[in-house]
Amino acid sequence: MFNTPNRKSPTPLEQFILDFVWSHPNCTAESCREGLAGQRALKDSTIRTILRNLEEKGYVTHDVEGRTFVYRAADSRRNVAVQAARQLIDRFCGGSVEELLVGLVDNQVLQPKQLQRLADKIAARKVSREKKL
Repeated sequence: MFNTPNRKSPTPLEQFILDFVWSHPNCTAESCREGLAGQRALKDSTIRTILRNLEEKGYVTHDVEGRTFVYRAADSRRNVAVQAARQLIDRFCGGSVEELLVGLVDNQVLQPKQLQRLADKIAARKVSREKKL
């Protein structure tokens, strides 16, 4: 996982393009533009600018093949989500995961049964890790 806890969050348009890059590794700006055209028409220069911004923020990287930039995600979707959640927890919950989870249950975003399933999954992972050691 990239250790960039303070990187800026992607804008909604950057997120839209980042989602495409995650589902189409090794894409070019042109393939990105063509692939997104059915959902949103964007100019080639706009796509290139957004990909450059995403690279500056640490979300994508590129290789050069001839004169073509080939983009791929710098980190997995899950790791980026974890980093975003960590920022949220630190910023709004004083660093307490428990505070976030209780708030999610209190506001009916997460049902107690879902929380119990999560607890069961966590316990199962803990047991499997202990067996590996």
